[in-house]
Amino acid sequence: MMSLYTIVLVTPALGYLCWSDYRRRLLPNAWTMGLLLAALAWRLGWGGLPLLMDGVWGCLVAACFMMLPFLLRASGGGDVKFLAACGAVTGLGRVPVLLMYTSVCGLVLALVFLLMRKATVARFKHYFLCLFWWRYDRQAARAKLPDMHSEENMVPFGIAIAAGTWLTLLASLWQGGFQ
Repeated sequence: MMSLYTIVLVTPALGYLCWSDYRRRLLPNAWTMGLLLAALAWRLGWGGLPLLMDGVWGCLVAACFMMLPFLLRASGGGDVKFLAACGAVTGLGRVPVLLMYTSVCGLVLALVFLLMRKATVARFKHYFLCLFWWRYDRQAARAKLPDMHSEENMVPFGIAIAAGTWLTLLASLWQGGFQ
């Protein structure tokens, strides 16, 4: 029954972080780190040291998943911290499911943003052509690209992280247990 309690307690934080990332493209440290600490405290109180360590390992594995996009400047530090906190919420055993749901939600979110014309496909097209067309003029095309940090290039991935976390918790509730 822990999953239902976890969903009820985590949903307001996930909702606020979605709203903040959509409106301001910002995942506040107070909320992401607060969620992380609350998840670890919840795990310690619910199941003792073994469940706490499961949350710590889930946090570390989820954070490692986001390190490559962060190092390539494809995501921000808030996304790394938010996914780490969500890994602590779900635990190590559910991190692969969390990553799968988050990735699928991110793909759907990016497609929605492209269809609504809130994001451009210019950078993706540029990278694709750089890889597969040897006659492509990279420097001339790079000069025409919009700024990497402009609003039209940023998709708020925190929404996908929150949706993936929520779906993971619902799946664990559906399966009848939470470890």
